[in-house]
Amino acid sequence: MDYKLLATDKASNARAGLITTAHGEIETPIFMPVGTVGSVKGVHFHELEEDIKAQIILGNTYHLYLRPGMDIIGKAGGLHKFNGWKRPILTDSGGFQVFSLSANRKLKEEGAYFRSHIDGSKHLFTPEGVVDIQRIIGSDIMMALDECPSGKSDYDYARKSLALTHRWLERGWKRYKETEGLYGYSQAYFPIVQRASREDA
Repeated sequence: MDYKLLATDKASNARAGLITTAHGEIETPIFMPVGTVGSVKGVHFHELEEDIKAQIILGNTYHLYLRPGMDIIGKAGGLHKFNGWKRPILTDSGGFQVFSLSANRKLKEEGAYFRSHIDGSKHLFTPEGVVDIQRIIGSDIMMALDECPSGKSDYDYARKSLALTHRWLERGWKRYKETEGLYGYSQAYFPIVQRASREDA
């Protein structure tokens, strides 16, 4: 993947750039439609491409992992071939879903333990495992597993959350460097930036 800075605004921090991936270019800033399980609800791909002019869509690691599952996506040759989308795909790490299902999860140094919202089965997301899942999905841009704290977290919790996320990032980065894409093209690995809304956090 390559990034080129095209323009900056002298009056602010705004900038425009161009990301080049194996599945096409992405002009930034960009509107990225959310296709949680590989498709954007209520919108056909030809409408995304021709009317909305979407340059990239977002898939969800948590939901894709649970259904249809990695066996099916892997046998299809990755998410691009599974859903027929020919442009870039970004997959988030599943960290937000683990946060939103906080009643059904436990966070430990090893990773995030959670129960499926579909059938109650137990699962573990580790920084390394999330990289492996996104390798199978074959997204152009993979996101690192993070703890997504509440926006109202106090300073102490936000600090501990950031430290855990940073340790997970280091582990995920190591796994990323140890592995390669499965479908003949490169994938990029990015961290997620979280913050609390309190001024002291």
